[in-house]
Amino acid sequence: MSAVLQKKRLTEQDYLTLEATSEIKNEFVDGDCYAMSGASEKHNLITGNIFLLLRQAMRSAGCRVFASDMKCRADQGRIYYYPDVMVVCEKADNAEFYKEQPCFIAEVQSPSTERVDRHEKWQTYSEIASLRYYLLADSQQKKVDYFQRDEIGAWQSGVLEPGQSLEITCGDYLAAITFEDIYEDVVFL
Repeated sequence: MSAVLQKKRLTEQDYLTLEATSEIKNEFVDGDCYAMSGASEKHNLITGNIFLLLRQAMRSAGCRVFASDMKCRADQGRIYYYPDVMVVCEKADNAEFYKEQPCFIAEVQSPSTERVDRHEKWQTYSEIASLRYYLLADSQQKKVDYFQRDEIGAWQSGVLEPGQSLEITCGDYLAAITFEDIYEDVVFL
């Protein structure tokens, strides 16, 4: 009879301790860690474009914009993701290494992340009460999908087309991000 090896599941505190000393970033889902790989030039440009536009728009609004290295804590600490861009306007959301009350999250998709971004992450993010916008920008082609929570709390989906903009309102924070802003200086061959 062979023994079945069981992988040790990490606690939330184990994960946070690991991340504090790790040279690589890991996302955490229900006791398991998933190492994050590096991103392409297009991915980095798109992330930077979204971050810069949102950061410039919110300078005096009291919101904070984070890119790639700030964790989003969800499902009461059962899940930690590293969104590509995250806007947080709640002053009480002041943990040093993660945020729990984002208003806006953007993920830049690649072939290896599309399924997770569109399904697992969307399922988790959609349950965050403070979240009002979830934007998905493709790094392989010029394509932007988004989800926006309406006045009654229902999620509506849309596609951002060339020449269009998405208005983002979080507390006193207001920004408009255009399709062209997202893909500025990104070259597809």
